[in-house]
Amino acid sequence: MKVLISGGGTGGHIFPAISIANAIREIKPDTEFLFIGALGRMEMDKVPAEGYRIIGLPVRGFIRPLFHPGNIQVLIDLYKSIRQAKKIIRNFQPDVAVGVGGYASAAALKAAYALHVPYVLQEQNGFAGVTNQKLARHAEKICVAYPGMERFFPADRIVLTGNPVRQKLLECQATPQEARQSLGLEPDRKTLFITGGSLGARSVNKAIAAGIRQLQAAGIQVLWQTGSADGDKWEKEVALLQNELGNEPCLIHPTVFVSDMAMAYRAADIVISRSGAGGVNEVCLLGKAAIFVPLPTAAEDHQTANARVLSEADAAILCPDAEAPARLIKEAIALINDSERIARFENNAKALGKFGAAETIAKIVIETAAARKSKK
Repeated sequence: MKVLISGGGTGGHIFPAISIANAIREIKPDTEFLFIGALGRMEMDKVPAEGYRIIGLPVRGFIRPLFHPGNIQVLIDLYKSIRQAKKIIRNFQPDVAVGVGGYASAAALKAAYALHVPYVLQEQNGFAGVTNQKLARHAEKICVAYPGMERFFPADRIVLTGNPVRQKLLECQATPQEARQSLGLEPDRKTLFITGGSLGARSVNKAIAAGIRQLQAAGIQVLWQTGSADGDKWEKEVALLQNELGNEPCLIHPTVFVSDMAMAYRAADIVISRSGAGGVNEVCLLGKAAIFVPLPTAAEDHQTANARVLSEADAAILCPDAEAPARLIKEAIALINDSERIARFENNAKALGKFGAAETIAKIVIETAAARKSKK
């Protein structure tokens, strides 16, 4: 069997794609895979690191507002990408294609449809973007993470699968104390984990930087993944605090990148995160109490929709980006000191998680390929 997997741009697209490929390989070890991504995006490094072949397209996202003159070139690149994707598909001859979202997914799936290759769509968010709504018209199956997606997609093709998650996160059995020690933290101190992704979340970082003295005074230990976007700016803020403290230990621990996310989650009493599909899914499956700060520029404001699902289920706090400077530190200190609310969030978040998503999607992909072969 040959499987084409397309999409990427963020970890929220890439890691589910790799999880689906791994799950297919578990069931059918002789499957041949080819990934299609966007040139210059992180999938071009992450996918080969997992042992899969990937080809990049010159596709990229539209500039907002849509009437921006730069979008003329974006449309030209999309047209080129669809042509290249058709050539790739003719050469590879896949039995089935899978789209996980991201810039490359649209070009690859449009090409797949034109060449009569059936495809499965995976929608990770609680609010489907316009592109996926259009792609869904010709999808064999649409794998979704949230109920109520009939308002976006044909009901007869929707399968509620949940979102795939990195298996390493689920396999970690360390206690919170062991996880903190492994990360160089105090093992018995209340711990806040802040993650803004590989680039960082600037508004979150600004709010945290403004509140590090409050967090220090409250005795809260902070593992702060700052991301790479602002260089060592945040480390300098913490260095100033350390100078003020003298010999008193500093509880704020900034780092550009957290290599062991499983340990970071295990170490945390609560988590502050953006609310992309990947982060929300990880919080649910791991049963973590979280404060979500949605990225306001996300397409169709889907991050707010994701966070709202949890906040309305009393499973997390939704803190709008514009309110982060005034609210975020207060919310974090109040939540980490409210053990009853933490326990309630953990239980309610876990109830929203769907385990085995990658395996379920893998079986749908295999069935779709088999159905195509039987028709030949």
